[in-house]
Amino acid sequence: MRALYHRFQHLTHELAKFGIVGAIAFVIDVGSFNLLRYVGDVGPLTSKGIAALLGMTFAYFANRHWTWGDRERTSFRREYLLFFMVNGVALIIAESALFISHYVLGYQSVLADNISANGIGLLLGTSFRFYAYRRWVFPETVDAALADDSTPPSETSTTV
Repeated sequence: MRALYHRFQHLTHELAKFGIVGAIAFVIDVGSFNLLRYVGDVGPLTSKGIAALLGMTFAYFANRHWTWGDRERTSFRREYLLFFMVNGVALIIAESALFISHYVLGYQSVLADNISANGIGLLLGTSFRFYAYRRWVFPETVDAALADDSTPPSETSTTV
């Protein structure tokens, strides 16, 4: 059991950091949308566009420097472009869940739309983002991957 914990300890910590960053980015997105929309009297689409950009920009820097801060850096342009592409795919995933629920299955209530878009779609999109960020946006170097594959030393060793 200890070996299993050791094997997945780093992944668990990454997942926790990713979740915290995502929660803060969500607050930034929703908060700035409402501030722009209802205090600044900015149009709804412009407000959402700016809010999403602010939330994603925070998420990029927080993930780059905290969640995956131990990984080698590639160019800012490459990472930022891939980061936004991954978010675009995650948005398509969430929109697809909403489309299927609303138009294919016929669940058209406010509750059904929220469950499909902000429940199922968000969960699937976030799962994709976590995998894609780890794999392509902030990739692990070969040296680090080899170090993670090493087995932990056992506390007791037995000889036959």
